[in-house]
Amino acid sequence: MTEPTALPWPVGSPNRSDGDLLALTATGDTAAFSALYDRVAPWVFGLVRRILRNPAQSEEVTQEVMIDVWRTATRYDADRGSAHSWILTIAHRRAVDRVRSEQASADRTDLAGARSVEVDFDQVADTVSTRLEAEQVRRCLGSLTELQRESIELAYYNGYTYPEVAHQLGAKLPTIKARMRDGLIRLRDCLGSAKGERP
Repeated sequence: MTEPTALPWPVGSPNRSDGDLLALTATGDTAAFSALYDRVAPWVFGLVRRILRNPAQSEEVTQEVMIDVWRTATRYDADRGSAHSWILTIAHRRAVDRVRSEQASADRTDLAGARSVEVDFDQVADTVSTRLEAEQVRRCLGSLTELQRESIELAYYNGYTYPEVAHQLGAKLPTIKARMRDGLIRLRDCLGSAKGERP
């Protein structure tokens, strides 16, 4: 797009105001935008840097601001203030948005950290609960007859089948089945009462 001839000075001339350059930018004049960029980018960076304090992030936000200026130049209204103020307002909003975004990210990280602590606590609680249950099972196994306890331990802890348990204990299969059934009933009742005693 050609430069309008209404203004007598070259685009990069110091006689051109920010408003003039912004008006030309609104028409798609890249030379005007380049001149405006060179003029206002240091001001934008300075403002953003004061808010963000991080040089790398300040550079990023400055680039974002200048892209916004290029894209939204048509929205500038000279009756509402100077072009310089309009651009710095965009810069201020962008910088504040970045601060809020960083804070939200930090809050999410803190929350995730807090949740991981809760998970660790839950794991400890589960371990303690498992140990308590194991102790209750051992105590309840101790209340069984020797044949019941041996039959259940061989079948459930060592993985033997009923016939293998009968062979190991030198007892008849029907006897082993009956002892195991009675033992499991007593074990269930013992564990049920033990759970009722827990706080």
